[in-house]
Amino acid sequence: MSEQPHQFPGSPQRFLFEGRYRKLVRGLPQTIFFCPDCKGRGCDHCEGFGRLVRDSVQDLIARVAMPRFKARRNKFHGAGREDIDVLMLGRGRPFVFEMTKVKREDIDLAELAEAINERSEGRIEVTDLKPCDRKRVAEIKQAICEKEYLARVEFCGSDIDFAAIDKKLDAIKEGGRWVLAQGTPIRVMHRRGKDIVRERWLELLEHQADGDARVLRLRSQHGTYIKEAISSDDGRTKDSFAELLDVDCVCAQLDVLGVFLD
Repeated sequence: MSEQPHQFPGSPQRFLFEGRYRKLVRGLPQTIFFCPDCKGRGCDHCEGFGRLVRDSVQDLIARVAMPRFKARRNKFHGAGREDIDVLMLGRGRPFVFEMTKVKREDIDLAELAEAINERSEGRIEVTDLKPCDRKRVAEIKQAICEKEYLARVEFCGSDIDFAAIDKKLDAIKEGGRWVLAQGTPIRVMHRRGKDIVRERWLELLEHQADGDARVLRLRSQHGTYIKEAISSDDGRTKDSFAELLDVDCVCAQLDVLGVFLD
């Protein structure tokens, strides 16, 4: 059975569908990553392309969906976003894909998902596609989602006492959830505009050794900055792993294992 688009009086004909995406490679942003210098117009910094990264999750979906719907424009709305170097695994992250000036309506969304996954094999997967209305955008973007992560932690310096680190990790795990006080991370300060201290809970579910690194499975409150929760971000996150373990450390690799909508 073909799916029918949702139309709104006084607006260009539009179609919205929701689903979940899994991101299987690093270096792929969720949405179009325009060059900050030229804002997409093309310059020396981006070699005239207008973007710093050629593809995004949005692009990979649009290249298959837009011709089928004969649509002119699209927007991508995610339930949060992962960093460009972070995988999105598990069941995937909820999203809404919105198209306007749609000319074709009789599109099978199950077939569309298969086509997207075939064209982007090994890069992204989309599942559970179904039509939705415009109010779903706000619900997805404002959703309060607990998240689960897998973080590879590497330690700085020499003469690291790994036995002591493992004992402290055991104690952290046994202690259950604790509350972090996180200032706006230095790496996103240019986008946020001001420094705000947020309190967010974090929980260590498991840890295991991987050579001189430690792999942590974490559960966190919506809006927790995991990389900074590990490194402390030069002390801007209080009660970070670096502080609790009393050793300098960094998040060398991060995967999202789950996004859990309320």
